[in-house]
Amino acid sequence: MFLAQAGWRIVGERVKTKVGEIDLVAQRAGLIAFVEVKWRRSGAALADAIDERRLARVAAAAELVWQEYATQGEDIRIDVILLAPGRKPTHIENAWMPFG
Repeated sequence: MFLAQAGWRIVGERVKTKVGEIDLVAQRAGLIAFVEVKWRRSGAALADAIDERRLARVAAAAELVWQEYATQGEDIRIDVILLAPGRKPTHIENAWMPFG
């Protein structure tokens, strides 16, 4: 719902690949986002909800399926949404920036 209110259309949910799962695939004009969603019981726990290893797994999964979603030459990126009770959702755009 959060992404839809921000102008995104959800085009995939729980997309499973041999290397991992992508929670959401979202689209808006010229862009496809592969989104990792993390929910924690407290806002304080969100700081540890995502790390490079988890993002690398999402990126590897996205690499296997991006052509199925970016059929019109859209840009692609990896985003993260952090959720906790009593907190506004945090949307981290372009969260995956591999090193090397």
